[in-house]
Amino acid sequence: MRRTRLLAVTAGVVGVLLSATAAGAAAGPGAPGIGDPYYPDYGNGGYDVSHYDLGLKYQPATDTLWGTARITARATQDLTRFDLDFLLDTQAVTVDGRTATFTTSGAHELVITPARVLRKGAPIDITVTYSGVPSTKKYNDYVGWAKTPDGAVAAQEPESAWWWFPSNDHPLDKATYDISITVPKGLQTISNGEPQGARTAGGWTTYKWHEAKPQATYLTTLAVGRFEIHKGRTKSGLPVITAYSPDVDATLLKAAKASVETTSEVIDWESTVFGPYPFTSAGGYVPNVTSHFSLEEQTRVFYSPAAFSTGVRPYLIVHENAHQWFGDSVSLSTWRDIWLNEGFATYAEWLWSEKTGQGTAAEVADKTYDSYPADDPFWQVKAGDPGPGENQFDDAVYDRGALTLQALRAAVGDARFFAILRAWAALHRYGNATTAQFEALSEKISGKNLGSLFQTWLYTPGRPAAPPQRVTLGSTPKSWQEIRQTRALEAR
Repeated sequence: MRRTRLLAVTAGVVGVLLSATAAGAAAGPGAPGIGDPYYPDYGNGGYDVSHYDLGLKYQPATDTLWGTARITARATQDLTRFDLDFLLDTQAVTVDGRTATFTTSGAHELVITPARVLRKGAPIDITVTYSGVPSTKKYNDYVGWAKTPDGAVAAQEPESAWWWFPSNDHPLDKATYDISITVPKGLQTISNGEPQGARTAGGWTTYKWHEAKPQATYLTTLAVGRFEIHKGRTKSGLPVITAYSPDVDATLLKAAKASVETTSEVIDWESTVFGPYPFTSAGGYVPNVTSHFSLEEQTRVFYSPAAFSTGVRPYLIVHENAHQWFGDSVSLSTWRDIWLNEGFATYAEWLWSEKTGQGTAAEVADKTYDSYPADDPFWQVKAGDPGPGENQFDDAVYDRGALTLQALRAAVGDARFFAILRAWAALHRYGNATTAQFEALSEKISGKNLGSLFQTWLYTPGRPAAPPQRVTLGSTPKSWQEIRQTRALEAR
């Protein structure tokens, strides 16, 4: 995931965050935020979404989007009103088939008052009809919708959905998706999961996509434009869909294809390390955008063409697809725990280096440690609690996060370390988890007290006295420069 532009716990905590506001009290409004310590106004309280059914129509010539969002949810308290995170212009709202009143509040809150009180535990059917020009909508002078010469792309972190569908926009509230998108004939669409067919009539083509596994809102992507689409399968039979804008610079496009077309190989290898792949398809796409970041959209990674300006990028493919386990399937509970996404994906690069004979993970860790002098500000960022804004995607979250995993591996040994990674991916599949839970699992499997290890590497400012496992290097690992490039260009 990117690091360039961002403005802005135990298992029990997850349930508390989702239903804390007014739980057990008299009927009242749901909270305008889900309770994230970094982004208190992201997400909402009082309900839990299970499914989004989005019916969209997009005209690239005017960048106009029309939509009907049908949201299936359940009340987690007695609700008199509730919020959705959204920026476009709402025309109508119904709740359980009855007309609801609505207004806006704050920077991105759509406030909905249903015709009658929604009782705790009851299912809720919400329909929002809307339209707008996404590129004209800003949040803190930021536009999270990339207009392209022939279409548009929605792919950002941590906020993305606001520009194209109303949602409970926080990773704590995952849901399944059906997305129907109608575009001018001759254009194509890319989204998550599997395509469900296409139909052309009256100069427009409607494409349908389905994601059957729980998915965070920021991992939901949409692209409209002209694409060269490839379909294949991994050795295990998993469908793989990759797509490329033919208008991308020829040199970048060649490197992008050579990189992204290794997705099948990478997924097969990562499945042997982390456990079974958690979703029903994989792939990635390279649209004609000017950005420089990549993002682990669920099942369909987004890659900017500029990410391939240095040539073929195997480590980038490894990193983004490792997120399918760490970040997408096992998602963070609060944005404070971002190292559980980025540190793990970075360590996957180190394991790839080890697998391909370009330097062991211990050698890469040693070189990483040495690359940051003791007085470097890098060591002042707490990877386990970096803070919101720019620090959230600081190098320390990636590299010090990966150093933490190497320290754990050195402390518990290879057999227990890889058992921990696989157990983590299995126990929290399709859910949310915290650093505290990872520490507890590591201690349970290893039989060791690891509190000081995690405290040192994740939470104590300053350079630890020694790298996780000092090794004797005859030379710089062959993978070092490539991994450095990934840190620089995968750095959103």
